[in-house]
Amino acid sequence: MRVKKRSNLPKAGVAVAVANHAAMGIALGLVFALILTKIPFFGVGALIDLSDHPQATLAMFVGTVMVMFGIGAALTGSILMEDV
Repeated sequence: MRVKKRSNLPKAGVAVAVANHAAMGIALGLVFALILTKIPFFGVGALIDLSDHPQATLAMFVGTVMVMFGIGAALTGSILMEDV
């Protein structure tokens, strides 16, 4: 009788779950960036308006926050995931 060896390859469910976590993190990052830029109390919008190219600065800020949240959520989800 042959012994079954476990594969070291991740299952497809793990990749989908990590992608779901990343998508949720990106959505939360977008909301967080929009809150920071639209509420004048934080002053982020005023700083962006003072730059040479406000539209490019805003896009860079929002994109950076979204990517940071997405990567953080994907890493956290992959670490906390037990058996999928």
